[in-house]
Amino acid sequence: MNKKILVTGASGFIGNPLCNALSALGKSVNGTVRSKNTFKDDKNIKFIKLQDINSNVNWKELLVDVDCVIHCAGKTHIMKQKEEDDQKIYRSVNVDGTKKLAKKAVDFRVKRFIFLSSIKVNGESTSSFYSDKILNKQKKYIFTNNDTQKPEDSYAKSKSEAEKVLWEISSRSSLEVVIVRLPLVYGYGVKGNLARLIKIVKSGIPLPLSKVNNQRSMIGIDNLIDLLIRCIDHSEANGKTFLASDGEDLSTPELIKLIASSIGKRTYLFPLPVFLLNFLSSIFGKQKEIDRLIGSLRIDNSYTKEILNWKPTLSVEEGIRRMIQGK
Repeated sequence: MNKKILVTGASGFIGNPLCNALSALGKSVNGTVRSKNTFKDDKNIKFIKLQDINSNVNWKELLVDVDCVIHCAGKTHIMKQKEEDDQKIYRSVNVDGTKKLAKKAVDFRVKRFIFLSSIKVNGESTSSFYSDKILNKQKKYIFTNNDTQKPEDSYAKSKSEAEKVLWEISSRSSLEVVIVRLPLVYGYGVKGNLARLIKIVKSGIPLPLSKVNNQRSMIGIDNLIDLLIRCIDHSEANGKTFLASDGEDLSTPELIKLIASSIGKRTYLFPLPVFLLNFLSSIFGKQKEIDRLIGSLRIDNSYTKEILNWKPTLSVEEGIRRMIQGK
């Protein structure tokens, strides 16, 4: 019997290209979407309308003959969300929804459950330093899969709790669980802060960022899809947490220059002391946005590459070019 793969959030930024890639490999896919109207027919993909995992779901239609679930759907991080609204919304979707889906996956004897988590489970940034007593010097932090979890906001806490729920369900059943923690994912159709940055670069507005010397890890959508497909059948993936990244960390000025080069425009960066950027951002209530521009968030993906025998297929430069040029 031909086993299927269930992709939740099949209309999303990650879920949609993932379904297309799986179909291209000849895989049978069930994809949950909020509306079927915008999807072309594909003999390998069955789009299933689903508003909410917590609603009245036809689990048989969703999970029968499914061998692997890739859970892309979830409540994403919203910077302007009110804190008092955060906990209830994030927990309902990211924790309770994931728990219900995983329990039903057990009932339908699904073999593997791949959960898209967030690097924010590790913490907000790697801008601080730690002391290396052996070498007697200070080193910059880099997140690894062995780090103690330090989620700070409601979104990160919901992802952390969802991970714990999945490990608990796995420990009491035959369900294999794979966790993939994501940094910023970029690619064609990206939204949020990166989309705003692209718009600013296109406008030619000068930016006071030439003094910024940060390092941030990202992963391109093509590299992420390749990694997720590797996780479906790999015998060593079960029971492990993988950190995803391209393995090429960029400073914000370097990222801006790559975007500008792909657009075919010149960049206009001028120096402004970082402390002054921080001061101005606090005055105008834009501290979180500025933190993402000037702070560091580095990921060590060596464990992921070693265990899965995987390496990113595209360079950051090519990934940025595809993002800008719509490929």
